[in-house]
Amino acid sequence: MFEQFSSGYYLGRLYVEPYDGDVPAIHRTDHTHVNERLYAEADLVRLDVPLVMKLDTGHFPVVGDEGVPSGTLAIPRDFAGSNLPDDRDVLLAKPARANELLRYAGYDVDDDAVMA
Repeated sequence: MFEQFSSGYYLGRLYVEPYDGDVPAIHRTDHTHVNERLYAEADLVRLDVPLVMKLDTGHFPVVGDEGVPSGTLAIPRDFAGSNLPDDRDVLLAKPARANELLRYAGYDVDDDAVMA
């Protein structure tokens, strides 16, 4: 789903569509698979830690959701814009960058109470 891109990101291609959820999401199995495959060698091994993706110019935490089809990034309608749905390149932050961005967003990856 994702491959090496730069020192801070992996690159993947996902179908991006608007949905009625509150936070961006991918299918829960995809979320778990990405966490295990790309973050298992780093400190972000908890499967409930949001992934951090970048679409266009914005970064956002992404959670797992059973209601989202596999291979799809679902974006809340308020953030989706008029150019969706579409097949798009998506950047996934590597562990160090993801950890930094999650902390900026108010997540504490060491605190069990704040995980989605």
